[in-house]
Amino acid sequence: MSVMGEPSFANWAAQRATGFGGNLTVVDHVPPEMLHMVDAYWYQYAPLNPLWHGILGFMIAVLGFISIIGNGMVVYIFTSTKTLRTPSNLLVINLAFSDFLMMLTMSPPMVINCYYETWVLGPFFCELYGMFGSLFGCGSIWTMVFIAMDRYNVIVKGLSATPLNKKTAFLRIFIIWTMSVGWTIAPLFGWNRYVPEGNMTACGTDYLSRDIVSMSYIYAYSVFVYFLPLLMIIYSYWFIVQAVCAHEKNMREQAKKMNVASLRSAEASQTSAECKLAKIALMTISLWFMAWTPYLVTNWAGILGNSKITPLATIWCSLFAKANAVYNPIVYGISHPKYRQALQKKFPSLVCNPAPADDTTSQVSAVTNVTADDKA
Repeated sequence: MSVMGEPSFANWAAQRATGFGGNLTVVDHVPPEMLHMVDAYWYQYAPLNPLWHGILGFMIAVLGFISIIGNGMVVYIFTSTKTLRTPSNLLVINLAFSDFLMMLTMSPPMVINCYYETWVLGPFFCELYGMFGSLFGCGSIWTMVFIAMDRYNVIVKGLSATPLNKKTAFLRIFIIWTMSVGWTIAPLFGWNRYVPEGNMTACGTDYLSRDIVSMSYIYAYSVFVYFLPLLMIIYSYWFIVQAVCAHEKNMREQAKKMNVASLRSAEASQTSAECKLAKIALMTISLWFMAWTPYLVTNWAGILGNSKITPLATIWCSLFAKANAVYNPIVYGISHPKYRQALQKKFPSLVCNPAPADDTTSQVSAVTNVTADDKA
């Protein structure tokens, strides 16, 4: 059944005019082999207007195309450009790789299911889809946590900090994926489960079951994959901002004592660059939390049972969450001179505002160490 075809919309309009016959629900198009995974809660909702499935399918297709191309280019440029292959940038590559895999595994299945207006890929792929979405989402947020910690180490601790080396960077990446796999395979072994969401075109964790096993997973997952990372990131950037502001204040006081308008040493210029990069990193992380907060709210609303969750609301959760994978390559492209230089060299037609060739600020990443020593 086409999501935009005339027969589908005509049937929906006729059903709407007659009150859906008093029986039709959003679950009616679900294949029989999937019914055991659908919570009874969704039977109270009438079928969605096919237009919503068409809009969701189109948006996910566009976001998937942009994300796969954008993050693929980030991974390619960072790995193929010698000056960008620093220990800190391994975390950036890991973030782009995670976002790339998220949309590679999320976008095509959702477009197919939006076309048929329900989940048609079977129970196994429903569980696989839910696991991949959770896996790469968890991988992205914990990568951003380690990026924020690296920024904290460079800016706040300064010369007293232990420099990040490749061995430590790979160890952190290993920890990220080990934690992510641990959390996301748990539902496959009975600690919660992956089920179709209200729009029946995507799958995620079961937040409607009220048993202690299912509820404990949602609570634990929320703490360790949302609240704890959020607090760690806020902590890091709070002290980053304080350190930069204190340094700028000292520079102004020294300039005043010397009766000069400003005191811009190489160190001050470096700090200014660090401050700009910290702002970009903070913006990227803020966008991530803006994307995933609707899912958190929906999950908690489900297990607490104090508000109605509609199939249409789950559509927006899917859209906001997956849009996160698009943000990072855009941020890289508009904020990093070194990245733009590499992009101009490898894909000159994609650069609208080339970075000056004599740019001496070693801004290799919005979220990584940009000191000249890191190139060694």
